[in-house]
Amino acid sequence: MAIDFKGLVAIVTGAGGGLGRQHALALAARGAKVLVNDLGGARDGSGGSLTAADAVVAEIRAAGGEAIANGASVTDWEAVQAMVQQAVDTWGRIDIVVNNAGILRDKTFAKMDLADFRLVLDVHLMGAVHCTKAAWPHMVAQNYGRILLTTSSTGLYGNFGQSNYGAAKMALVGLMQTLALEGAKHDIRVNCLAPTAATRMTEGLMPEAVLAALQPQAVVPAMLVLVSRDAPTRTVLCAGAGNVEAAHITLTQGTWIGLDGDAPERLAEQLEQACDRTAEMVPANGSAQGAHEVGRALERLRPA
Repeated sequence: MAIDFKGLVAIVTGAGGGLGRQHALALAARGAKVLVNDLGGARDGSGGSLTAADAVVAEIRAAGGEAIANGASVTDWEAVQAMVQQAVDTWGRIDIVVNNAGILRDKTFAKMDLADFRLVLDVHLMGAVHCTKAAWPHMVAQNYGRILLTTSSTGLYGNFGQSNYGAAKMALVGLMQTLALEGAKHDIRVNCLAPTAATRMTEGLMPEAVLAALQPQAVVPAMLVLVSRDAPTRTVLCAGAGNVEAAHITLTQGTWIGLDGDAPERLAEQLEQACDRTAEMVPANGSAQGAHEVGRALERLRPA
């Protein structure tokens, strides 16, 4: 069955170019009414202009779709609330939020100014929090919502010179884990997408031949599935160059070291076993870790 978004309203942040533009165009092409948000700033977050957002709106309208532009900074809570209200005032609802806006301030941790660390966290993490928080009550009231958070391989696996970016991107996975649980009873599904795509954000970071293979539109199918009516929830998809993978935060079976004074030495001796990934699991929620640990302890302490 074809994926379509007829009758649904979507907000895409950072949609004036690159991956966000592709997301907005694809959603509109499949029937969504799209609020195109873009601050219009430079890659490092400086400056601002509605020109980029207006251009994408014009593209969508020229193709027969419905779209409006918005130039709010996702770091501005009041502006984000007004942005969501703009979508609701225009179309009566909000169904999908694609949190795509981002900036880079790359430096090694030793050389990074703390202001640059905070700004990247503000845009990626708090920006997504603001947009999601503003849309959440509308989604609860209508018992339907789809939230997409843009994580990154840098957050999942690390990347030299991007400690601020990686910290923000992994935080979004933690946000997803809890929001998916809290939103379940209202059919609000929350997922993460880790894209590998050649955009303004990646200029100068990869060889030209690699960039040519990483077209932004190759990431779009994963986005469409993650915000569709039949979307999963608590899922992290990685996508690039026509390939899609899933990333999981897993828990190993571990090893029991007890509570005695030599427990640290026992752990040092058994660390390889504690890290053995045989029969690792994906816990259903955070308390599952504690349940696993207590269960293993009770097994060891139970009289023979």
